[in-house]
Amino acid sequence: MGNAEALPVLESLGRWMKETYLKVLTKSAIAKALGYSIARWPELTLYTTDGKLNIDNNPVENSIRPVAIGRKNYLFAGSHEAAKRSAIL
Repeated sequence: MGNAEALPVLESLGRWMKETYLKVLTKSAIAKALGYSIARWPELTLYTTDGKLNIDNNPVENSIRPVAIGRKNYLFAGSHEAAKRSAIL
């Protein structure tokens, strides 16, 4: 979806979030999620104004996945030295 297609969708979503936020219980999970998103709205939509930015961060996620998986696996290495040897491999 290009910026021309994304902008009307984002504008509609932004309006819906603000309207809905006023109608839900303040301490509810949806209010917390909406509040979080509304507070970060400029950052969340920045990609529509800067051609260098991409809405998709999958390349970054994929590049750090081995580190995250390794971190979990190293917990069960048996010892600190075994974890070090496993990390080297």
